[in-house]
Amino acid sequence: MVRIELNIEISPKEPWTDILIAQLSEIGFDSFMDTDNGTLAYINEDDFVEARLINETILGIEGEDFKAKSSIEKIPHQNWNALWESDFQPVFVEDKLTIIAPFHDDNLVKGMSIIIQPQMSFGTGHHQTTWMMTKAMMELIPFPKRVLDMGTGTGVLAILAEKLGANELVAIDIEPWSVENTIENLARNSCIKSKSLCGDVDLIDGMEFDVVLANINKNVLKSHLSSYSKHLINNGTLIISGFFETDVDELIEVAHLHSFVFEKKFTKETWAAIQFIKK
Repeated sequence: MVRIELNIEISPKEPWTDILIAQLSEIGFDSFMDTDNGTLAYINEDDFVEARLINETILGIEGEDFKAKSSIEKIPHQNWNALWESDFQPVFVEDKLTIIAPFHDDNLVKGMSIIIQPQMSFGTGHHQTTWMMTKAMMELIPFPKRVLDMGTGTGVLAILAEKLGANELVAIDIEPWSVENTIENLARNSCIKSKSLCGDVDLIDGMEFDVVLANINKNVLKSHLSSYSKHLINNGTLIISGFFETDVDELIEVAHLHSFVFEKKFTKETWAAIQFIKK
C-alpha cells in the first residue's frame, strides 16, 4: 500500500500547525509527525484528493498572519517502519508512564511502560491528545473493568486500560491496518483481554461499558455521542479528545443532550480532552 507524505513548513509554527492538523484529519489524513518547521502528514494514496488541500484547509488561504509551503511524496509501504524509527522518541506522561518503541532501551522507562510499533496507525503518545487521554485514564482509581476504545489506532489506550486493571476491552477502528497494528501491539505488551474489531460504532450494539475512550475528530465524536450514551452504564465515564480547546464548550453542550455531565477537562498547548459522567 502506497502512502502519501505531505511535508508542510509553516511560519509561525503555533498555532497554525495545530489548526492545519485538525483540518487534515477531517479530510482523511490519519498520522502526523512533528518537525522543526511544521509537520509531516500521511494518508493512503487511494484516499488522497489534492484539491481538498486548497479548498478545505488553510493551505489554500493567502494571508498576512502566516506563511506555508508544502511538498508531496509517495512512501512505499516497506519504508514506513524505517521512517518512523528514524524519528520516534520515547514519550513520558509525567513520571507515571513511558511509551517506547521496540528498539528503545528499557533503561529509559519511568513508571509503567507500553511498547508501541506504530506502523501506519495514529497513537504513539507524541500527539497532545493521546498524552492527555493517558493522563486522564491514570487518574481513574479504581480503573473501570469494561472498556471501549473507539478509534484505537495503535491500541495504546486499550493497552494502558488493561495494564490499569480493565478485564473486558473492545478496541475498534475503521482502518484494517490499525486493527492489525493493535493486535500486534496487544501481543507485544502481553495483553490478552482486549478484542480488536474493524468497523464503526455500530459494532458495539448489544454491549455495555463502564468507560468509553474516544480520541477522534470533533465531528465524529458529535455523531457518536448518542451511541456512547446508550452503551455506557449510569455513572460510567466518557473521556474524549481529538479537538481544540476552543471546541470544548460546543462539545459539552452537545454531550449534555445525551445525558453526559461535564466533570473536568485537560489541556495541552492548544488541544483539549474532556471527561464526562453519564447520568
